[in-house]
Amino acid sequence: MPRIHFVEFGGREHLIDVPAGTSVMQAAIDNHVPGIDGDCGGECACGTCHVYVDPTWLPKTGTRTTSEDELLNFAAATQESSRLACQIRMDDTLDGLRVRMPEGQH
Repeated sequence: MPRIHFVEFGGREHLIDVPAGTSVMQAAIDNHVPGIDGDCGGECACGTCHVYVDPTWLPKTGTRTTSEDELLNFAAATQESSRLACQIRMDDTLDGLRVRMPEGQH
């Protein structure tokens, strides 16, 4: 089962085992990780699951979809590594994935 390291803006870390096929957003919600709201339920329609993917992992998470890119254009403090957690599905190749939450999400 792959694991995700969620890092809150203040540095607190949450290490979570996630069934393959689960979105990073759903993993956060299911495990009460602060800073990931997922208001739209994972439909790529709200941006409340904005994360920064550790640069080492960014190539493995795939590219942003057009919808994801458009939503991130309106998010505060976007970076090159910004992704919507609802658009990243966990599999064994992502075991150890590290994501950080932006300052405004806590």
